[in-house]
Amino acid sequence: MSKPRIIATVEARMTSRRLPGKVLTPAGGRPLLAVLMSRLRAAKSMDGVVLATTVNATDDPVAALGRELGVGVFRGSEDDVLGRVCGALQSAQAEVCVEITGDCPLVDPQIVDEAVAEYLRTRGVNRYISNSDPQRSAPAGLDVQVFDANALFELEAETDDPADREHVSFGFYRPESKGKWKPRFVTHASCKGGEDLLITLDYDEDYRMIRRLHEELSARTPLYGASDIIRWVKDHPEMHDACRAVRSAELVQ
Repeated sequence: MSKPRIIATVEARMTSRRLPGKVLTPAGGRPLLAVLMSRLRAAKSMDGVVLATTVNATDDPVAALGRELGVGVFRGSEDDVLGRVCGALQSAQAEVCVEITGDCPLVDPQIVDEAVAEYLRTRGVNRYISNSDPQRSAPAGLDVQVFDANALFELEAETDDPADREHVSFGFYRPESKGKWKPRFVTHASCKGGEDLLITLDYDEDYRMIRRLHEELSARTPLYGASDIIRWVKDHPEMHDACRAVRSAELVQ
């Protein structure tokens, strides 16, 4: 098989309920979305990146940053994220999607390349590869999903389920699919021991930890990886405990 055209999509918007404007919050003198893009573009396996944001005026600064960074920009529905990602893939003539969300600013390019390599190795059988739920093998925030773009277009045409429209790739592994897409869940040696950590940008507590982590690690190693992140978080348990606590507090409200 010849190598397919592999495009990463990054879903990002300003109207987060818990932490509005989170993708443009600064760390190390740059918006976290710019940090995410620079780390993602360091992956060697992709042919391009498209920022999938919304048509809302509130997301004009997000689109402007994408253009400034030199990545593709596609704007679509805020609520129909599945349709938005499909539009982004079509705009880039993608054959394979690497799906990344804007709340994962510290994505590890090595993990991305590992997941893509697994997809290419087994794509005759598995049309979806992931290190995330429901068989998580990486910290939340280092999620990578790789799948056949045509398979996503099929899902998009078939479903009106709000869960599918919001969560994009849920249809690949939801029980009702009965294994149609033969999802495969991969592990990473660099993530061993950190599978239950939270490094995802949802709350102010997350931002405080991610900002400090990035500024300290990037000062020593600009392209630090998953093992460096896991070690830093374990060395700063009080910050990670605060991230867990805010989630627990929301659950009991």
